[in-house]
Amino acid sequence: MTLLALNYSPEPTGNAPYTTALARRLVDDANVTAVTGFPHYPQWSRYEEYPGLWKRANDHGVDLRRVAHWIPNPPRGLKRLLSELHFGFHQMNVPWGRTDAAVLVSPALFASALCAVRLRFPRRIPHAVWVQDLYTHGMMETGEGSRAAVRIAKTVERWLLKDADAVVAIHPAMRERMIRDLGADPERTYVIRNWGHVAPSVSHKNDARARLGWEADARIVLHSGNMGRKQGLSTVVEAARIADQRGDDVTFVLLGDGAERAELEALADGVPTLRFIDPLPDELFSDALAAADILLVNELPGVKEMAAPSKLTSYFAADRPVLAAVDPEGIVAGILAEAGGGRVTGSGDPHALLDGALDYLVHPDEMAAAAAAGSAYWRSHLSEDAAITAWREVLATVTERKHQPTTL
Repeated sequence: MTLLALNYSPEPTGNAPYTTALARRLVDDANVTAVTGFPHYPQWSRYEEYPGLWKRANDHGVDLRRVAHWIPNPPRGLKRLLSELHFGFHQMNVPWGRTDAAVLVSPALFASALCAVRLRFPRRIPHAVWVQDLYTHGMMETGEGSRAAVRIAKTVERWLLKDADAVVAIHPAMRERMIRDLGADPERTYVIRNWGHVAPSVSHKNDARARLGWEADARIVLHSGNMGRKQGLSTVVEAARIADQRGDDVTFVLLGDGAERAELEALADGVPTLRFIDPLPDELFSDALAAADILLVNELPGVKEMAAPSKLTSYFAADRPVLAAVDPEGIVAGILAEAGGGRVTGSGDPHALLDGALDYLVHPDEMAAAAAAGSAYWRSHLSEDAAITAWREVLATVTERKHQPTTL
C-alpha cells in the first residue's frame, strides 16, 4: 500500500497524526510506503532538524520517503496552489515501489490530483481519496480565491473524487456535500471519523497547572491547534481585549502555531488577558487541555461545512467542556449537539464569545455534565481501533478491483 500525503509525523496537529497512524498500523497487513513532505506544519516553515531535498527512512516499519517543496507563508491563493503543484511534481518523480493500492490525502488537493494521474500508468492502480477538508467549500467559506479559481478547484476536486475507487470523508455532512456538490459516487463514499490521537492527561487540573506554571485560581479558556485563516482567531483577541477593558476575570490562551500567529500577536500587543503558547509535546499538550476550564473551538464567520476540526477529538478526550464560537448550522455545532459536549455561540462576535465563556464558568454543573458527555462520546465514537478496522475494510474493497501489484 502507498500513502501519498503532504503531512506526516512529527507534525503534531492537523492531518499528520492520522496519516502517520494509518501508515504505521497497516504495516501489520502489508508493505507500506509513505511519500510525504518535510515537516513544516502548523508554522509553515521547514523544521530545522530536517534539511535536504529528499530523505528515506524506516518509520516503525513504514518505508518513508520525504520530498522537499516550496513552503509559502502565509499559504494563500496562488502561493498555495504553486506550493501544492511543486510538491505533487516531486511526489510523482520519486520511486513508489510495488503497490496494489494507494491512499491520497486531500489537502493537498492539487498534489493528490497529480498523483492520481500517475496512478493510471503504466496500468491503473486502485486508490482511495481521504478528504480531510473540502477544498472548494473552504475557498468559498473563507473568501479565498476568485470565482475562476473556485471553478478550477471544483473541477479538479470533482474529477479526483469521481475517479477514485473509494472516497473517505471524516464526517457524514462532508460525505453528503461530496455526493451532492462534487459528484462522488454514493456507493463508493464512506465515513471514517478522525480519532483521538492524544492520550488524555492523568494529572488533576491543579497538578497539570503546576507542571505548566499556570496560576491555580485563573479562569482559563484555551484554544489549541493551527492559527490559520479559517480559525478566525482575531475574534478571540478582541474578546480578550474587551475582558481586559471590563475587568472580567478570565484568561484566553492560544496554544499552537500557524501562518496567522505573528499577526495575531501583533494585534494582541498590550492585552494581558491573552497568552500565546508554543506547540507542546504530547504529554504536556494533554496537561494543557486538562489544565483549562473551557476548551474553545473558534471559526471564521462563513466557515460551516469545509471540515471537522481534529481538535474536537482531543478536547473530548480531555474531559473538559467545549465552547464553540462557530456557525450554529455547521459541522462543529452538529458534532457538539450529537455528543452533548458543550455550548455553541455564534462566530465572529467577540462580545458573544466573552459573555458565553463567562456565563459558562458560573455554571459548574453544566460544565461537568458536558465534559462527561464529551468524554463518553470520545470513548464510544472516536476509537483509533474502530477507525483502522474501517480503513482495512475500505482498502480490501479497493484492492478487489486490482489483480497484481505494479511497480511505480
